[in-house]
Amino acid sequence: MNPVRLSWVLIILEDFMSYTIYFAGDLFDHKHLAGNASLATAIAEKSEGRFLCKLPQNYESHTMTALEIRDNDLRLLIGCDLALFNFDGTELDSGTVVEYMYAKFADMPSVILRTDIRNASAGHDENPWNPMVSNYPRTEVVVLNVHERYQSLAPSSQNSEADLLRHYKENGSCKSAAATTDWVAGEVVVALERVLEQPARLPPNQVSTVYDWLARMPEFGEAAGDLAYFEKVLEAKRRKGLI
Repeated sequence: MNPVRLSWVLIILEDFMSYTIYFAGDLFDHKHLAGNASLATAIAEKSEGRFLCKLPQNYESHTMTALEIRDNDLRLLIGCDLALFNFDGTELDSGTVVEYMYAKFADMPSVILRTDIRNASAGHDENPWNPMVSNYPRTEVVVLNVHERYQSLAPSSQNSEADLLRHYKENGSCKSAAATTDWVAGEVVVALERVLEQPARLPPNQVSTVYDWLARMPEFGEAAGDLAYFEKVLEAKRRKGLI
């Protein structure tokens, strides 16, 4: 194991409090799967194990029904301490928007990340997406121009075949992409720390009622089991001072 990675693993095993992060976003092709995995790893390394992402792509199966996927993802989301929502695309992924609103109903600390340079704001200046998904409490927004960052790191001379051969022998594109991912991860970690400092908005005397409703509203397959699961989730969040 890499010594750097080993150092933060040992920290977790001692008295360091770590937080689980639900990583919401597209997971439909190689670019999504690889990008999600590399960013999740970089976030763990940048935070020295403080923030550990749970990727839905690692918890879903191609044999699941649509209902099973929905139920699985909502349970995974509510069981995490915080959530990270990828808001890339000319249109936001509808599943990610549903998950974001479910997290807001649960008063979960959340970070919205957009690295897409395309402006999908339809004339709205504050955030480059539909205003109905903006301005909810206990949410930090990170909008980054990764295209510009990547180009600033990429070798400038790739005109000749010799240049291209040298570039790929030296893993030039991979190095630039990895450095860009590290930069994004660093910005996300800062935002996660900021949102952790924000107090819960859900009144204490309403928490149990709200979480009971969140367990019932989707009509999960096994209602009784989900009520018990949500009670355990709520107790864990209380122990960490998240709600």
